[in-house]
Amino acid sequence: MPLATPPPLTIGIEEEYLLVDRDSRAVVTDVPAGLLERCEEKIADLVRPEFLKSQIEVGTRVCATVREARAELAWLRRSVAEVAHDFGLAPIAASTHPFSEWQQQQHTDKARYHVLARDMQAVARRLLICGMHVHVGIDDDDLRIDLMNQVSYFLPHLLMLSTSSPFWRGEDSGLMSYRLSVFDELPRTGLPSRFASWSDYQRHVAILTAAGVLEDASMLWWDIRPSVKFPTIEMRITDTCTRLDDAVAIAALFQCIVRMLWRLRRANQRWRIYDRMLIEENRWRAKRYGIDEGLIDFGKGEMVSCDELLDELLDLTAEDASALDCPDEILHCRSIIERGTSAHRQRAVHAAGLQAGVLPDQALRDVVDMLIEETVRDLENRNTWEANHDRRRNPEGQGRQHRLTDRRPAHQRGTGADVPTSHRCCTRPR
Repeated sequence: MPLATPPPLTIGIEEEYLLVDRDSRAVVTDVPAGLLERCEEKIADLVRPEFLKSQIEVGTRVCATVREARAELAWLRRSVAEVAHDFGLAPIAASTHPFSEWQQQQHTDKARYHVLARDMQAVARRLLICGMHVHVGIDDDDLRIDLMNQVSYFLPHLLMLSTSSPFWRGEDSGLMSYRLSVFDELPRTGLPSRFASWSDYQRHVAILTAAGVLEDASMLWWDIRPSVKFPTIEMRITDTCTRLDDAVAIAALFQCIVRMLWRLRRANQRWRIYDRMLIEENRWRAKRYGIDEGLIDFGKGEMVSCDELLDELLDLTAEDASALDCPDEILHCRSIIERGTSAHRQRAVHAAGLQAGVLPDQALRDVVDMLIEETVRDLENRNTWEANHDRRRNPEGQGRQHRLTDRRPAHQRGTGADVPTSHRCCTRPR
């Protein structure tokens, strides 16, 4: 593929939800007959069952822009919520449930899931978790592998913005994303290996399929992978975001990072590939602390706060946000830093309930009520959402990169441009 020709960079977003009973607030153990069929009548093949009967997954169509993806995702959330309401249920966009027990769950009657349950046993039965996956279109096989190798560096940055799973079985786990701790018990999870080319990747997959370990490459559950169904790179590390606009912002940021890495490659450069041991440490920090304690800047050899890291990342991708027409969407990531993620709000609601003297069980139900409400908040018409963001635009009409830099908090302005990035970006002979 000629480097002067950009890849399609289309975008698609998949979200998994838990279905809860509106009275008990617990996750249902079985979906009522007819619920999935009613969803399919409204949104056709964009909805599907997941491993557990209490889960449901939606996925947008292939979208040309993030705005288009947002409109579809809002429609999908609204449709599932409307159907679920008729059955006395509600979807929650969170990666764990505050108090429900995995032992009470049943897996979906589907051949693939029967195999998963048989092979993984208790590890699979514990999968009362949900995630968000983002696809970005890369139609060249070797380019897809090359960008996958490089983008792994940024996966902890995306995870820290998405955290929504602090509780597990009625207890605060102490982690912002406990979901990953559950998911990491499966084989073939976590950061992917590095591959020299598409054929190298295929050779490795062929060894496992020939041995009967894998049915196909869709059973590689890495944080990022080449999609089996689509010519995309699929980011899978993030929790399901409770608020729609948080999900859209993170998806847009991932899309911009992928374009930025392609742009470096076009200029005969690439992002330096760090050892998996180092990225794993940031992955743990994002899982444990979210946006609260910072990540390691490997080039500097020091801890850097998450707001500084985000500022630098927004500067690096400003040109790409402009080209993809999503500067406002990625700027929303600053709002996440300022007000916290779903995990922060869940803990705040729980703490407020306990402080008010309610019983612990009720405090957890209050968290579910918050999740029910936020899952369907801000699903209004895209034009309304865009108008709200338009009010934040630079009235002088200055360039987007200037706007991105200039709108940092006052105490940070002027620092992002001075952060050296050459230690991460190195030339590469053709």
